[in-house]
Amino acid sequence: MLRIVLLVVVVILAVVIFRLTSRSAAPPAEGSSAPDFTLPSQEGAPVSLKDYRGKWVVLYFYPRDQTPGCTREAHNFQVDEAKYAERNAVVLGVSVDSVDSHKKFCAKEGLNFKLLADIDHQVSKAYGSLTNLGVVKLAARHTFLIDPDGKIAKAYINVDPLKHSAEVLAELDALEKAAAKL
Repeated sequence: MLRIVLLVVVVILAVVIFRLTSRSAAPPAEGSSAPDFTLPSQEGAPVSLKDYRGKWVVLYFYPRDQTPGCTREAHNFQVDEAKYAERNAVVLGVSVDSVDSHKKFCAKEGLNFKLLADIDHQVSKAYGSLTNLGVVKLAARHTFLIDPDGKIAKAYINVDPLKHSAEVLAELDALEKAAAKL
C-alpha cells in the first residue's frame, strides 16, 4: 500500500514539475513593441528585426525543419512570397534548429526566405513561443505580424499550417484597408 501511495505522489510531483517547466512566457500583446533580436539566417549572416523597419514582418515560429507540418507551412509562405512583396512584407521563420539544418531545409525544399536559428532559445522565449518538453525544447507554432513601426499588429497562437499563409495575407489586407480609412 505504501508503494502505491509513494508512486502516486511521485507521479503527481512529476506532472506538477512538468507543467511548471513547460510554460513559456506570455507572448507580446498586440499593440506592444515587438522584442528586437539578431539571429543567424540559413546563410550564416546575422538578421535583425530592426533591419526591416518600414516593412511588415511575418515572424513565424515553427517546431522543426523537415517535418510534415513545418514543411507545408514553409511551402505555403514560399508560394505566396510575391503576394507578401506586393504588400511590403517579408517572411522570417524561426526555430531552435541550427544554421546548418536551416540551410539543408531551404536547399531541399526550395525556400528562399530567411530561416533564423534560435539555438539559445532566447528569441522564442521573448515571444512566448518556446515549448519545453523536459530535455527537448522546441519553438511553438506561433506567428506575429509586426507593423512597419515595429509593433505587434496581430498574434496567432493557434496556427493551422495548411491555411496560415492565406490567413496572414487576409489580415494584411484588412489592416491596410483599415489604415486607408483613417
